[in-house]
Amino acid sequence: MLLMQNRMNWGSAFVFCCFWLLVKVDGSSRPQLRQDPCDLSFQRRPESLRSDQMTVLINGYSESRIPLLLSIAASYSASPVVAAVLVLWGNLRTPPRLLSELSHNLSAASLGAAQISLVPQSSSSLNARFLPRPLAIETRAVLICDDDVEVDAKSVEFAFRVWGSNPDRIVGMFGRSHDMDLARKEWIYTVHPDRYSIVLTKFMLLKTQYLFSYSCGSGPVGARMRKVVDEIANCEDILMNFVVADEINAGPVLVGAERVRDYGDARNEGGSGEKRDEVRDAGLSRRRGEHRKRRGHCIREFHKAMGRMPLRYSHGKMVNSVGEQGLCIKGGKLVFCDQFLS
Repeated sequence: MLLMQNRMNWGSAFVFCCFWLLVKVDGSSRPQLRQDPCDLSFQRRPESLRSDQMTVLINGYSESRIPLLLSIAASYSASPVVAAVLVLWGNLRTPPRLLSELSHNLSAASLGAAQISLVPQSSSSLNARFLPRPLAIETRAVLICDDDVEVDAKSVEFAFRVWGSNPDRIVGMFGRSHDMDLARKEWIYTVHPDRYSIVLTKFMLLKTQYLFSYSCGSGPVGARMRKVVDEIANCEDILMNFVVADEINAGPVLVGAERVRDYGDARNEGGSGEKRDEVRDAGLSRRRGEHRKRRGHCIREFHKAMGRMPLRYSHGKMVNSVGEQGLCIKGGKLVFCDQFLS
């Protein structure tokens, strides 16, 4: 009996150790990193990482979004191109009992071979979603996404295939842009109908190595830019676009999707009432005017820190199928001519 118990204890310790980079637990029962995540001796060689699947990193914070988070995590776990799903929980005020329940429910929610694991963060910093996790990530690609954006399975697989053809570039579904306000002579954050230079972390697919570049590269300049993210509690996605564009001198790739549901978008109207409103209101970017100003400030600060503007414009969007473009009247409705009505 004692031997069996010892084996169980050692097994549990091994799994826990490998999953969270040799952690320790403080008085609040929250995992803390013992080793420096930027320690090169812990980093995997790119050639040792598998290229046929990706690891999904979902940023979680709002307790009101947990039911939606469970659904989204389960959906990703069912995809054949997903090796593992890590839910990075950044709300330090969440009670330990709720965290334990969430961890159990996430593990039980998996619909495929990919395991879903909860990773309680030791910091609420948005920079933490880009920390290198060499013992937990075994794939060359990582998908960074939010807990309130639902993408259909076919489009997830298509985005991964596009990344496979463009492994050095960021691939995403939500495009934004930088621009120069000539009147004020300053950089701004905006949206252009015909070009983009930034993709959002609502759905951002990129090379695993970029996690190290973001968190550990550029010396004092990188530290200064990450400090801006912490001070404003925003703009980590913009900074990742800066980091990658500076490294490869190219912009991101935008892909289309058959179905994307953004529950946190402030433009949502109607719907399922109070619960839907809670999900929407939990978003960081609900106040659009102020949000754009803050992100414009980030662009200017990053530009100032780097001493150059690395962002590069891209044009067009990759789509899975061109499909029928002609419109016809069917059943009294204007629909695509190849659409069948039941």
